[in-house]
Amino acid sequence: MDNNINLNKEKKVEESDNNSQNVSSMNKSSKKRGIYLLPNLLTTSALFGGFYAVIAAMSGHFEGAALAIFIAMILDGLDGRVARMTNTQSDFGAEYDSLSDMISFGIAPALIMYTWSLSSLGKIGWIASFIYVVGAALRLARFNTQIGSADKRYFQGLASPAAAGFVVGFVWLCAENDISGQSLNYLVLLFTVGAGLLMVSNVKYRSFKDLDLKNKVPFVTMLVMVLIFITIVYQPPFILFSIFALYTFSGLFGYLIRKLRKKPKEEQVE
Repeated sequence: MDNNINLNKEKKVEESDNNSQNVSSMNKSSKKRGIYLLPNLLTTSALFGGFYAVIAAMSGHFEGAALAIFIAMILDGLDGRVARMTNTQSDFGAEYDSLSDMISFGIAPALIMYTWSLSSLGKIGWIASFIYVVGAALRLARFNTQIGSADKRYFQGLASPAAAGFVVGFVWLCAENDISGQSLNYLVLLFTVGAGLLMVSNVKYRSFKDLDLKNKVPFVTMLVMVLIFITIVYQPPFILFSIFALYTFSGLFGYLIRKLRKKPKEEQVE
């Protein structure tokens, strides 16, 4: 009798432990499927920036459209970090962020380039804009399928926010200096198509995700950061376009250098 009672007690304890584990697993899964306010609010703000950029470009306010894209870029960088800091990551947030990126850094920059300059080229202009849109869509789809398996130190292809910063920064720089987009339509065509192709290329770009921002830094580093901030504030269009142009061409130059280094090695082996 005592043995039976003990066995029944052990079974009840095991059942209660299993139930508690099931409840905890259900809570974890519900957290992954949940919707959190703060990170999704930032994503919505970034989406609004892309939407406003389209409206501003249609009204001819290209400086405001470019500024809205850059603000959306800052908000897009914050939503993921806030989600990780507050432990509010979710599958919904990841999908919502991708859709927001498609609007803010895919469709909006393409429409800005078309309205500002490429419309003067007729059919070639809207085809170039569509190439950019398709490049952004394929870039985001490939990025989502490679999460967890790709090297976090590098992006495969130019990231869509960087591509948007490059093309829209050029629009902002020209609009600031009263340069007409129609006078540079073939250069704009090259930039737009080139950025679209780089997004789906195999060119590697540094992601800077391996930077440790939590450790202490020398005092000189703070001075350099302050100088960079003051420089950007003094001449935002020129500095921002220069930064994104250097980043865009850095990956391309690095890819060409690696290709040239491989050729002599292959010749030596032969």
